[in-house]
Amino acid sequence: MHEILAELEAKRSRARLGGGQKRIDAQHAKGKLTARERLELLLDEGSFEEWDMFVEHRCTDFDMDQQHVPGDGVVIGYGTINGRLVFVFSQDFTVFGGSLSEAHAEKICKLMDQAMKVGAPVIGLNDSGGARIQEGVASLGGYAEVFQRNVMASGVIPQISMVMGPCAGGAVYSPAITDFIFMVQDSSYMFVTGPDVVKTVTHETVTAEELGGALTHSSKSGVADLAFANDVEALAKLRHFINYLPANNREKPPVWPTEDPADRMEMSLDTIIPNDPNKPYDMKEVILKVADEGEFFETQVSYAKNIITGFIRIEGSTVGVVANQPMVLAGCLDIDASKKAARFIRFCDAFNIPVLTFVDVPGFMPGTSQEYGGIIKHGAKLLYAYAECTVPKVTVITRKAYGGAYDVMASKHLRGDVNLAWPTAEIAVMGPKGAVEIIFRSDIGDAEKIAARTEEYRKKFANPFIAGKRGYIDDVIMPHSTRKRVARSLAMLRSKNIENPWRKHGNIPL
Repeated sequence: MHEILAELEAKRSRARLGGGQKRIDAQHAKGKLTARERLELLLDEGSFEEWDMFVEHRCTDFDMDQQHVPGDGVVIGYGTINGRLVFVFSQDFTVFGGSLSEAHAEKICKLMDQAMKVGAPVIGLNDSGGARIQEGVASLGGYAEVFQRNVMASGVIPQISMVMGPCAGGAVYSPAITDFIFMVQDSSYMFVTGPDVVKTVTHETVTAEELGGALTHSSKSGVADLAFANDVEALAKLRHFINYLPANNREKPPVWPTEDPADRMEMSLDTIIPNDPNKPYDMKEVILKVADEGEFFETQVSYAKNIITGFIRIEGSTVGVVANQPMVLAGCLDIDASKKAARFIRFCDAFNIPVLTFVDVPGFMPGTSQEYGGIIKHGAKLLYAYAECTVPKVTVITRKAYGGAYDVMASKHLRGDVNLAWPTAEIAVMGPKGAVEIIFRSDIGDAEKIAARTEEYRKKFANPFIAGKRGYIDDVIMPHSTRKRVARSLAMLRSKNIENPWRKHGNIPL
């Protein structure tokens, strides 16, 4: 018996050592933690239950039968974050560069299948050199098996990818399907083809960081949601983030205790809108003053800054926020903003998270680059997401809501449940000046007349009361009472239950 126990402990020690101390030291030298160190930081202490520690690859080609490491480059299992169940896989770069073999893929698939059965989130810590070349098509088949499970789990359980090292080639498509992608600056990168291939094919010289680094994907491509400074910060933020999400699509979001009263007044909001309608203000200030304890977890902070997305809590419950940002491009909707917001709204709808929308939008961005880039179809994605969404939808128009952009931003016409407006709201087909120049085209040469007409139009139409008369706005509220009114609306909507017509699926304009 003692011999068996000693053998078991020896095997466990061998598995825990991964690719050996030399490779662990090399990992640390790059400023990266090992697969197991990452799990220790991510999960509650002592909660991790590991599976398949002794799994090894089955490849015999290219002398691979002489190289076996227990676990085969990925650590899988389940544990808790703040007491809530999660399933995690952590790729081990010290073992064959974290490359994915058939056995490696089988471990990940096994984990995902179990997560689906019990209804708990899956977190992937990616740090892999890609497909294990020695295994050829078996490795590619392994990737496809993972992709299939990513698709089946989409909208059923939250899937989060934390890219903490290389993620290249076909490997990028698993994180791409997941709900959120986080990256680590200077140590993680994602691309379909690397710098060498790019140079050969397109003759462009580019570094791995420029091509697919954390800052590139979090600010330019929009592939990543957030970029963190290092592994420790990334895992701490991930622990915080998971607190906002329900375990699966059959559950409501978690409720955390708060001492912030729901009827708290914020008098400073009464003066946040500038007198000059062309002057910007920071919409994030509005969000922070409405949220419990002024806490806001913003997603895609550096991408499409003209729209804001992220999570707050109201009376302890998670709420998804979408808001135009007047500080950037005057809050116009463009291609990137439409895609960013549409995907976020669809996530919230899939996981029973109410959507709170703050509107200050002068319209869709004009110009040839937008039209040639397909703003019509991309803008329609945002419209589609709001129209299809069945969770509680509360909308607050703070200032401008012009043209088609008014319709798109969770208007009453797209099944908005509660639509409120501040007295400063301007709801119209277009801005006063543009409208007057069309209606009174013959007066364009007379600046005084145009100015008078513009002021007349502003008084008649650039206010919330015309929409209020038709019932498109449920109430015009004082800005300082926004938190109270939003909280009451969400409380009233807790038992909301509507269903879309049966269909296999819709055909969103992709």
